[in-house]
Amino acid sequence: CLIPGGHKKVLDAMSHYQRFCNERSRFQGIVNDLDKSTGVYRTDVSIKTALMSFLNAVLSYGPGQHCLEFRLHLRYEVIMLGIQPIIDKLRTHENETLDRHLDFFEMLRNEDESELARKYETDHIETKSATSMFNILRRKLGHTAAYPHFLSLLHHLILLPLEFGCHPQHWLLLDRLSQQLTLQTETGEDYDHILLKINVKKVVHLLAKEEEIVAAKKKADELEMENVDLSNRLAKKEQELDQKTQEKEDLDESLTRVKDRLEKETAGHLEAKQKVAELEDRISELKHRADFEQDERKRLENLINSGSVPDDTKAVGLSRSGSGRDEPTSPRKPEAAPCIPPPPPPANLPPPPPPVPNLPPPPCPGPAAPTFKVEVKNVPPASAPLKSFNWAKLPDTKVNGTIWTELDESKLYASMELEVVDKLFCAYQKNGVPAEGSVEDLTKLGKISKSKILSVIDGRRAQNCTILLSKLKMTDEEISKAILSMDSGDQLPLDMLEQLLKFTPNTEEAALLEEHSTETLARADRFLYEISKIPHYEQRLRCLHYKKRFSFWISDIEPKIKSVMEASREVTRSRRLRRLLELVLALGNYMNKGPRGNASGFRLTSLNKLVDTKSSSSRGVTLLHYLVELAEKRFKEVLKLEEDLCHVKEASKVSMKELECDMTQLRNNLKEVSREIEFQRVQPLVPGDRFLPVMKEFLTSATCRLSEIEDLFQDMKTRFDRAVRLFGEDNSSIQPEDFFVIFDTFLTTLHEAKLDNENMKRKREEEEKRAKQDAEIKKRTTDRKQGAKENGVVISNGSVKGEFDDLISALRTGDVFGEDSIAKIKRSRRSRHSPSSAREDTRERVIGKK
Repeated sequence: CLIPGGHKKVLDAMSHYQRFCNERSRFQGIVNDLDKSTGVYRTDVSIKTALMSFLNAVLSYGPGQHCLEFRLHLRYEVIMLGIQPIIDKLRTHENETLDRHLDFFEMLRNEDESELARKYETDHIETKSATSMFNILRRKLGHTAAYPHFLSLLHHLILLPLEFGCHPQHWLLLDRLSQQLTLQTETGEDYDHILLKINVKKVVHLLAKEEEIVAAKKKADELEMENVDLSNRLAKKEQELDQKTQEKEDLDESLTRVKDRLEKETAGHLEAKQKVAELEDRISELKHRADFEQDERKRLENLINSGSVPDDTKAVGLSRSGSGRDEPTSPRKPEAAPCIPPPPPPANLPPPPPPVPNLPPPPCPGPAAPTFKVEVKNVPPASAPLKSFNWAKLPDTKVNGTIWTELDESKLYASMELEVVDKLFCAYQKNGVPAEGSVEDLTKLGKISKSKILSVIDGRRAQNCTILLSKLKMTDEEISKAILSMDSGDQLPLDMLEQLLKFTPNTEEAALLEEHSTETLARADRFLYEISKIPHYEQRLRCLHYKKRFSFWISDIEPKIKSVMEASREVTRSRRLRRLLELVLALGNYMNKGPRGNASGFRLTSLNKLVDTKSSSSRGVTLLHYLVELAEKRFKEVLKLEEDLCHVKEASKVSMKELECDMTQLRNNLKEVSREIEFQRVQPLVPGDRFLPVMKEFLTSATCRLSEIEDLFQDMKTRFDRAVRLFGEDNSSIQPEDFFVIFDTFLTTLHEAKLDNENMKRKREEEEKRAKQDAEIKKRTTDRKQGAKENGVVISNGSVKGEFDDLISALRTGDVFGEDSIAKIKRSRRSRHSPSSAREDTRERVIGKK
């Protein structure tokens, strides 16, 4: 063991000795001799010392000098022969030399086992315990790539046949193979005997290379996925950049609008401030003038009362003060009289004294406006109240000079059957009364006549109004209070307000209702009578309806505006759409020649004509199907176009004309609210009337909100015009519902074409698979028949020979996993394992070899 090459020869000699003596292990004889006793102490100790030195030399020299695995390999072989109790027995000899070898053996064993335990980060490895070694391996390999192979190894060991347990050659084969894998050096040298001439390094290198190829492929797939991820992230960043750019442009436009508005507001504020200053100056001037005139008037009154001026001067002064006009005066007047200006007549000045004889008569008043005297018509009274005739009455002031002045209808009443008119158009609701009756019936009739209900409005209108009031479930007084308080308690739903607007009394209906007592009026008439007392009822109700409807209008308009804005931004910023247009343009120029070719662009409607170009060789395939297939191979990002144009479907449903009409209606209604507020501002305050505070607050918030919507609407129009012009379309005629429906339709057909391609691909794969299976079955049948002819075997038992083919066919089709097939296979296995079938198979094989 100590000379070069001698260690391997010693191991080979021990293996030869094992085979020669037919021992279970090559070190079995040595261990047995250590355990034996020769009887002579000195001879016995010498032999045992020599044997222990041999074992230590085999373990410590040769490859054991530097290879831990080799030492553990040989020592484990000895330990498995039961050397440990023998060592304990040898220590009873109390021989120093023998004990030194025994100590060396155990020391080296402890060091090696400690080193092995450190490799697996544990204190000790119990090599005699399968559970302990399994747990260490599981913990060490649990999160590595080797763990699946470790599980596979254990799995296949479990799958070894049970009958091999008494014949451990298979386990020995696995043991030797694992030893060779462990002990072979990097150069391919085997320290111990070999079972197979294999180069472990080369095999491992090939396996590693295979793993490297698999890892490289996996790495390539990961890199491809990473590339796709980076591409998606780049596209996302580009979209974010586009969005930020668009937001910056929007903010610039908004800032420009705010600046313009601020300049206008500033100019208006300065102008209003200047007007306020002018008005303040005017007020100050008028105040000084009023004070001056009041002082002069007091002085004049004092002069008049003191009698220090002539009577004619007093009269003249009073006349001037009363009339404010210059009148001719008497030539006798004091010198101080000319410097007194005529003051305006004060509100509390007493009437002037009677004029003196010398004064001229007062001036005649100016010509008065001509008065029009309305002639009272001589109309015979009706026997009962009648329904009104809803005509458009001509004002009396416009009758003069018309044909109506030449007509006299009073002469016709005598020839008219007025009683028939009274009967047909009576305003009373009829209550059936028998033609003949007793005195008791006449009493009832008198009571009924007193409680007759009167309706002066149209019957159908009254009926609809009554139905509405029954739905409201409120009294007339409660409805009036709710309208006066602008429905502060939310008692009037929006739909009921819309219905109430249909039942506003006009001037003639109000006049007719005033002529009758409320006790005799019908339900609808009483309601109209009560609400006719509310000033500006119709305008107030319209304002309340607009206030309640405003938020619904805004919530309906704003999403439409934003959808068009977002869709315009998406079609202008989408890089996938640009790539798609490039593909279509390339295909079109490739397929079209002459005047239709060499195009620089095309109308967007051409996108939806791709399905019209059908393939002449493949049924059901169009140019769009080919475009989708090309995109799947080369331009996968194009198929994600729908992610870029997610607002197109909503925008395709928006009508620009309807939006403009809605915006105009919002502005006009807001102006009506403002006018009604100005009207109500100068009206006397009615108890419970909250129109001004409620509508002022609403006007402020609604004006601000409408201004925002108008700005948004203008931005939408600007973006849409920009998008239309970008694609070369006519922005003066095309509308959003026409423009975006092109993209919406194309996205739908693109998705359908993608599904069609997937279905065709799946169908084609199934057909190829079926054809391949048929070809394999045909080839196998042909080969089996040809082989039978060459070997001279006559297939007499078709059921036995065809069983394998049937099993293969059933395996391909999946029928083999059915219950009947499984039972058939089990019966077939039992018959094959019976002695008679074994003999028959043996005879058949022998015949086949002859």
